[in-house]
Amino acid sequence: MIRRYGEPVQSGQRYTRRPGVYAILLRGDHILATHQSAPIPEFQLPGGGIDRGEHPIPALHREVLEETGWKIAVTRRLGAFRRFTYMPEYDLWAEKLCAVYLARPVRRLGPPTEAGHTAIWLPVEEALTRLGNSGDRAMLAAFLG
Repeated sequence: MIRRYGEPVQSGQRYTRRPGVYAILLRGDHILATHQSAPIPEFQLPGGGIDRGEHPIPALHREVLEETGWKIAVTRRLGAFRRFTYMPEYDLWAEKLCAVYLARPVRRLGPPTEAGHTAIWLPVEEALTRLGNSGDRAMLAAFLG
């Protein structure tokens, strides 16, 4: 069973399952996060949805590059969680299945290419409170032990 975080499921609401991949990108005592300015400004673990027919690891590389501008090396899968949420940018009620990986930032290739995203190095202790969703915070806390 995959643990659920965030908003309660709204009875009668139909949700579309949306698998995604996210990365904890650790360097020293900082993680590389993305700040998404809209629809709600928040810090997030970089990552996102897996496109139809796409495998999770290539999706993770693509998403992290789009949101941070960084090339990464994936180390291992840490775990997964579920979130039920409304995604205004897609006008979609989604059951997000979020797989989280530990990865190493290898090289900055340029700025983020996804509109509204900024790459930010956050101190780990600060990230534990500033990441925008409780699933991201819980996965980081579990990784840190």
